[in-house]
Amino acid sequence: MRLMTEILAIYPGSFDPITNGHLDLIERSSRIFEGLTVALLINPEKQPLFSLEERIEMARELTRGLANVSVDAFTGLLVDYATQRGAKVIVRGVRAFSDYEYEFQMALMNRKLAPALETIFLMPAENCTYVSSRLVKEIVRHGGNVRGLVPPLVEERLRQKVLATH
Repeated sequence: MRLMTEILAIYPGSFDPITNGHLDLIERSSRIFEGLTVALLINPEKQPLFSLEERIEMARELTRGLANVSVDAFTGLLVDYATQRGAKVIVRGVRAFSDYEYEFQMALMNRKLAPALETIFLMPAENCTYVSSRLVKEIVRHGGNVRGLVPPLVEERLRQKVLATH
């Protein structure tokens, strides 16, 4: 029997931008698993606010103190990427029932495609349950304050990005 601490996990997402909710799940997952890869999805159908390079750089900077966390990017199917990396677990955050419904469907499809790959759902800390990258970007675009929702590094980059586009 393998302990969870001997398992590599993948935490996938767009992380556009990375929020305090994401960081909460990253930190907690890093204590559960031997290795955790924060995997940024490259989706050519979406137009992210931050470039892939910017998102990777921010994620690496914010996880620098977590020795067992790496940051990478992938295209295609998550199950193929996870299998190539030797991961056994996909970590997903669930804030509300609406998240669970979507994530449950994805987990079942991933299990169909790669039966040996497990999905673990984690709830974010209570103070992060309402935080999403989409809402953070919308707040900043309308001049609102996102302090406490994202790390200071991300808050500064968001302000710079929004000022550059207006």
